[in-house]
Amino acid sequence: MSRVTIAAQPIDTNALRKALQQPGCGGFCVFEGWVRETNEGREVSGLDYEAYNELAISEGERIIDEAVQRFGIADARCAHRVGSLAVGDTAVWIGVVSPHRDEAFRACRYIIDQVKQRLPIWKKEHYLVGESSWVACAHAPADEHDHAHQG
Repeated sequence: MSRVTIAAQPIDTNALRKALQQPGCGGFCVFEGWVRETNEGREVSGLDYEAYNELAISEGERIIDEAVQRFGIADARCAHRVGSLAVGDTAVWIGVVSPHRDEAFRACRYIIDQVKQRLPIWKKEHYLVGESSWVACAHAPADEHDHAHQG
C-alpha cells in the first residue's frame, strides 16, 4: 500500500490513522490542512488543486523515506486532495507514528514542509470578489527547517 495518496475524494482520516497504529508506537502526530475563508486579506469561496499525480506520489514517498531515516519514526502517511474544495474541507493530511512523541512531532513538521516545497501540486483560489488566481503552495524557504532539525 502506498503511503501517499492524491485523490479527488474526501480524505478518510480514520482509515489513515488505523493504517498507522502499531503496538510499539506511543507517539502519533497529525497535521490537517483545511481550506480557509481568507488568504492575504481576500475572502476565498473555495479552491481547486491540480497535481501531477505520479510524480507527486513518488516524491512524497521519497519524503517519507527521508523522514523515517532522519527522525527514526516507524511510519507515516500523506494524503492530498485534488479537484474543487470548499471552505472547511481537508486539503492535506499528514500522520506520523513513532515510539516517542518528539520524533513524531519533528517528522510531521518535516513532511508537511517538504510536501509544500517539492510536490507538483498547484492551487487556484476563487475569491468572493474579483477573479480567481493561481497561488503558490509553498510558504517557507526550502531549507528553513533543515537547519533546525540537524543534530
